[in-house]
Amino acid sequence: MRPPDFWTRTDAAARLTSAILAPLGWIYGASVAVRARRARPFRSRAKVICVGNLTVGGTGKTPIALEIARLLLARGNRVVFLTSGYGGRVPEPRFVAASDSCSDVGDEPLLLAAVAPAIVAHDRTAGARLADEQGFDVIVMDDGHQNFSLAKDLALVVIGSGFANNRMLPAGPLREPVAQGLRRADAVILHGDGPPPANLSLPLVESRLVPLGDTPWSGKRVMPFAGIANPERFFSLLADLGANVVEVRTFADHHPYSPAEIAQLKSRALAENALLVTTEKDFVRLSPDQREGIEQLRVRVEFKQSGVIDRLLNEVSARSV
Repeated sequence: MRPPDFWTRTDAAARLTSAILAPLGWIYGASVAVRARRARPFRSRAKVICVGNLTVGGTGKTPIALEIARLLLARGNRVVFLTSGYGGRVPEPRFVAASDSCSDVGDEPLLLAAVAPAIVAHDRTAGARLADEQGFDVIVMDDGHQNFSLAKDLALVVIGSGFANNRMLPAGPLREPVAQGLRRADAVILHGDGPPPANLSLPLVESRLVPLGDTPWSGKRVMPFAGIANPERFFSLLADLGANVVEVRTFADHHPYSPAEIAQLKSRALAENALLVTTEKDFVRLSPDQREGIEQLRVRVEFKQSGVIDRLLNEVSARSV
């Protein structure tokens, strides 16, 4: 979703709109607490690591989940991703197949399945049962901090650029009060330029995106486009790599590109003598024909406090189910 601008504006009209909606936010936050208290979560035979957040919108959960899975695979674990498959249309639960398209399972499951097997399931319990049937020993959940149907062995909360106006939906971006959500967390991953929560007593890990591959971006004229929740992070990374960003185009998160839109983007890039470039998440939503002449910026997460991540994963591995 594209967040409403009154969440980040500070003018009187924005403050008034947020204040009017605040009671609905209190109800929303309370409903999450009630669901947490009433939950009877399913205990999978596999260890469950959840990469979630406290806000709607993009904080970088998927690339962090991918990196956690890579670390686990390097340890010899049998890893499977569990994701809701936003935008997909296939019956659930099921594994992502090599023949699947974005319209079948959504864009994020295709990215996840390139690293490890991925299960699409809105019903996380059903997805975990399928993982158990196949003998996986670690489930990495992409999102799900406010989902209480599945018991978690490690809950990582990703924080991006802060909490905007610090109000709950629909008055602001928070899914629940910050303190409430952090009480269920084992660590915080700071993936952006926002400050960590005040009085944080949990382990804190800073992360950043680094480019993959040997594409020389420095000095290259580029026209980036993105349909993700936080496109500015992608545009800034290109600029940091030395690219000459001549123009940017943004679309809604998970946007399905039409042939006419891609043709228009290519025409504009040609007029600017620029390379059309997009994110990995956008690239998987393009058809093979649409991808011609478009580059993708492939990235990977790098943890600054890698020792903290190693310790947390070691504790999960040593914990008996």
